[in-house]
Amino acid sequence: MDGIEQALGEWKQSLLSKIKLAALYSRSPAAHKWKAPFRSLMLRESVAWRAHDLLFQAHTLHNTGHTLGSRILIRSAIETIALLIYLNQLTKSVLAGTENFHLFSQKTSRLLLGSKDKSTKHESINVLTVLKKADEKYPGVMDMYANLSESAHPNFEGICFGYSRVDHENHTTTFSNNWVAMYGERHVPLMRLCILTFSSEYNDEWSNQFENLEKWIVANDARLEATKDDPL
Repeated sequence: MDGIEQALGEWKQSLLSKIKLAALYSRSPAAHKWKAPFRSLMLRESVAWRAHDLLFQAHTLHNTGHTLGSRILIRSAIETIALLIYLNQLTKSVLAGTENFHLFSQKTSRLLLGSKDKSTKHESINVLTVLKKADEKYPGVMDMYANLSESAHPNFEGICFGYSRVDHENHTTTFSNNWVAMYGERHVPLMRLCILTFSSEYNDEWSNQFENLEKWIVANDARLEATKDDPL
């Protein structure tokens, strides 16, 4: 047992099934008359559901020898978890006074409702922007993502190295599926890193920042009301 199945099972049991607006409002009427905190909560829980789904499927594929599909899903999971890291960094910047609250609110809309195909009125924030910010907190995220992208894309690794080997002495190319041999042993450490990072950002970082954001909004409510039509 690698512990991943148990961790994913516990994660699934903890997934939030609903959000009640009335409960949020009763918790802090002044804070939750603003939409940004609700969008922050929505994004947090949506990330939890999506990241779990991706990692569960990635582990299932790994256990059946489908390493390429597993790596592509882990790549998507890293993008997803990076959204939560980015959100937490934005919230922290608001509390530090380096991020305008109204612009922060706009960014929460883009993170939660953004699209590339114009199916929504909000333009999504570029995933590389999100990943670069995540890399500032967790150095190596971008390198890990780039490595996984080599597998996901139909370039040298994704095509030639993944499926062929050349015997130069005999001038022969042999085709086979090489993904398990190449990356099978790296799966569990990658999965564990994703789960631990998500857990820290979900349980510790977001919770602390959210409570502080509520208090900050209450303390600054009058100023926010006065500047809501002119955020800059």
